[in-house]
Amino acid sequence: MNEKQINSASKYLSLLLRHQPEKIGLQLDENGWASVEELLLKWDGPVSLDYTSLEHIVSTNNKKRFSFDESGQKIRASQGHSIGIDLQLEPQLPPDVLYHGTVEKYLASIRLQGLLKMERQHVHLSIDECTATAVAQRRGKPVLLRIRSGDMQAAGYSFFLSANSVWLTEHIPVNYIQFPS
Repeated sequence: MNEKQINSASKYLSLLLRHQPEKIGLQLDENGWASVEELLLKWDGPVSLDYTSLEHIVSTNNKKRFSFDESGQKIRASQGHSIGIDLQLEPQLPPDVLYHGTVEKYLASIRLQGLLKMERQHVHLSIDECTATAVAQRRGKPVLLRIRSGDMQAAGYSFFLSANSVWLTEHIPVNYIQFPS
């Protein structure tokens, strides 16, 4: 597989494991795991996929979006699901500050409602400014928001850390967001 094919297969894998497993009749368990054998059997993606190619996609994905279980027989997305699954994440103590990248057109709404999870199960946060900026750049000129996560946690909000080091929470009220000036 060349880079373009890997990227294309990775995007389709994200669609299946995070949002639409029914597109190919794939069954996810309550924790988001799918049988690798079933995935490969039902795969109808943009390029052909075998176990070796799947392993390559999982191991080289720069955002570590996917993981295998210990046996290598199941696969799931690390976070970002719009379907109801339980990643079995335990609450974690976040750093004092986390970051969220967005774009200008969403700022008015964020200033009114805070950060909402929208169709996903959680709001996604980064530990560093560079990652949050890179995420936002996919949608336009990035705007970086500082989140007072330590204060939120002290006030009773829960934070979770995904397998690929993305911080997750349900909602971020406006009073915990520091907007750029």
